[in-house]
Amino acid sequence: MILSSAVVAATTLAEGDGPNSSLNPYMVGGLVLVALLVLLFITMLLNRDR
Repeated sequence: MILSSAVVAATTLAEGDGPNSSLNPYMVGGLVLVALLVLLFITMLLNRDR
């Protein structure tokens, strides 16, 4: 029962009918990329092994 309801929920979200269907995937991807680059920059600044 729980597995089938999870599959239905995942299918609904994948089709874009869920509560987050208004999110722009390019904007989300861009924000994630910027966040990862900031984390990389902070890691490079804190790396004192050079």
